[in-house]
Amino acid sequence: MPVLVVNVDHIATIRQARMGVEPDPVTGAHLAEMAGARGIIVHLREDRRHIQDRDVQLLRETLKTNLHFEMAATGEMQRIALKTKPYMVCLVPEKREELTTEGGLDCVGREKILSDFLTPFHESGVRSSLFIDADPRQIDAAARAGAEYVEIHTGHYADAAGHKERQQELEKIVSGIRHAQGLGLKVNLGHGLNYHNIFGFSKVSGIHEFSIGHSIISRAVFTGMAEAVKAMSDIIQNFVE
Repeated sequence: MPVLVVNVDHIATIRQARMGVEPDPVTGAHLAEMAGARGIIVHLREDRRHIQDRDVQLLRETLKTNLHFEMAATGEMQRIALKTKPYMVCLVPEKREELTTEGGLDCVGREKILSDFLTPFHESGVRSSLFIDADPRQIDAAARAGAEYVEIHTGHYADAAGHKERQQELEKIVSGIRHAQGLGLKVNLGHGLNYHNIFGFSKVSGIHEFSIGHSIISRAVFTGMAEAVKAMSDIIQNFVE
């Protein structure tokens, strides 16, 4: 059965708007755990626009579930991740001017670089994932790079303008899932998923984790963190595996 992992970056975004101490993403992560999240995701960006180093340290020390660490493939982030030893690292593309991650990592032609970058994580027992589009070329490259997981970018599906376009994007993702599985990769999904479009995956087997942040935090503004996480977790638990 697939599980829910909750990204708490957007709690930190609200905090950093005032450069204060609240709301605390660490507290939000603990509430998400108690409501049914099976893991917590943070993306420590180079410019520290939301999650801070202290957040990562406190989460690693206090979480009862798994810490997932999204990161750019830079030396600084590699050092921090190897010191922190999260459950999983997920390499993502990163641009300072973007509001959120805009697409998947381009792995084609970079397999050796990515393989060398991931080797210390394999040696230390940290799982590795690459955030990529549902493109067979990218999936093949991720497998050659030695990643254990891929997280398929669902943003194009989430942003589709109409039913026909959404179905086309869904079919691409499902095809990508099957292709990745055929190469021995485990598959997670994430980006732009909400309480409505997630039902497109209710009959899709082979998904390990759904990575969801913005939609849950948005709902939590009105209903509270516990209800928002539990509602999403309940949806996913009813999916067919």
